[in-house]
Amino acid sequence: MTLFVNHLTHIDASLWSPEHGLTGVSWHVDAELDGELGPDGMLFDFGEVKPWIKSRLDAGLDHTLLVPTEAAGIQVVDCAEGLCLCTQLPYRMEVRGPRQSFTLLPWPEITADRLAIHLSSELSRRPPAKVDTIRLRLRDEEIETAAYTYSHGLKHHTGNCQRIAHGHRSRLHIWRDGRRDAALEAQWAQALDASYLIHDEDLDTPFDEQPLDELSVAYQAAQGRFSLKLPRQRCHLLSTPTTIEHIAAWLADTIARDTGSRIRVQAFEGIDKGAMADAMPPATTHDDA
Repeated sequence: MTLFVNHLTHIDASLWSPEHGLTGVSWHVDAELDGELGPDGMLFDFGEVKPWIKSRLDAGLDHTLLVPTEAAGIQVVDCAEGLCLCTQLPYRMEVRGPRQSFTLLPWPEITADRLAIHLSSELSRRPPAKVDTIRLRLRDEEIETAAYTYSHGLKHHTGNCQRIAHGHRSRLHIWRDGRRDAALEAQWAQALDASYLIHDEDLDTPFDEQPLDELSVAYQAAQGRFSLKLPRQRCHLLSTPTTIEHIAAWLADTIARDTGSRIRVQAFEGIDKGAMADAMPPATTHDDA
């Protein structure tokens, strides 16, 4: 007998791609469980399926940086913070942090299908009573309009969002003067895609003292010390923490200023959650003749 649960949970993480670099990901998780029916005529109570699998994913790779350790140009070594990841392709990056903020996988690249097989095997080693095998499927959210990926870290977060290199794949909706604007959505999704969002107070030296081609971030959080260096052109600098609430407000203010229009932004943080913000263009003044 097979029990299935679609949309069981979501995974939000970042991965290192030898082709695209640091990339945020958000996946739906579907599950199938094989086993024998019990005397109650059930294989597994639906109310127990979701928390059992979700708790194991949350304690594992969710909100970590997924690293294909056999990819070209990658080096992972021990360091004072825990682990240090250095990359060369497609650009130079260095990430340091506690071990639990990384998921190391002995592959040349990471795909959702291969990761699903890996997770299925891990969960099937110690399945719940009456369950023989667990199969997971990871899939992208189907997004027909503008979408982008980003990575960030929230040092004040009490959970795993404090990890400096975790991310999301997200929708982006923009209204200009009360009407959805597909061109603006596409423009900003392209500008944000595969980017890293930085709170300016997390820069390890003042902005004007940073290298011209690189930005360096470092902070102490509850889980430990984190730092990151990556190309400046991959970064967007905010004057606030990079929570989804502040991201939505930053986008609305920036787009309103650039377009001179009334703007509403619905910014998603991964799948089916996010924040909305409104902004008016700066008021114009005219000197008396």
